[in-house]
Amino acid sequence: MLNWSKIDTVLLDMDGTLLDLHFDNYFWLTVIPEQLAIAKNISLAQAQADILKRYQAVSGQIQWYCLEYWEQQLNLPIMELKRQHQHLIKVRDDVPEFLTALRKAGKELILLTNAHPESVMLKFEQTDIDNYLDGVISTHQYGVSKEHQPLWQQVQAELGFEKQRTLFVDDSLAVLNAAKEYGIGHLLAVANPDSKQPHNELRDYLNVTDFRTLLP
Repeated sequence: MLNWSKIDTVLLDMDGTLLDLHFDNYFWLTVIPEQLAIAKNISLAQAQADILKRYQAVSGQIQWYCLEYWEQQLNLPIMELKRQHQHLIKVRDDVPEFLTALRKAGKELILLTNAHPESVMLKFEQTDIDNYLDGVISTHQYGVSKEHQPLWQQVQAELGFEKQRTLFVDDSLAVLNAAKEYGIGHLLAVANPDSKQPHNELRDYLNVTDFRTLLP
């Protein structure tokens, strides 16, 4: 379990960690292929194959998270489409109580997300989770994603956190591995990022499916 007396700073992922990943999965795996099929007048299967290939080509890179990149690649109005489905953006049930408890315990709460700033703002509009946070960092301001060491070096230089007294929470194995490599002292994996999908344990990490079980 987590030893809260040894943690000062909590770095939190957004999609799949604070928010239900269902919106993003549905948007990128259902809405976008459907829209591409219509726009290019191809079958849904062709559109899905095309999209998957494009996703795999930039997986883990900042482009994968960049709205301008996808608007250019697909010639689709990405933000407009996101707004059409914004009713699906939801905070995880366990998050408000968890963040409230961490604030009461005097922890510094920083959102550290690969999401594009426009996506971040849309999600804040829908959920108000920014009211719980002391700071917000989108990796787009550095031009490199959490999967890569230069990002961690720059974020630490800006925030000045102590690695050994920092907790990082995420649902991505690649990102958790990068944080571990950088020397972040406490790591927590979210095993149920998408409420509509089965749980998925991330090996070698402390896994959580309900943050309320970890309250300080």
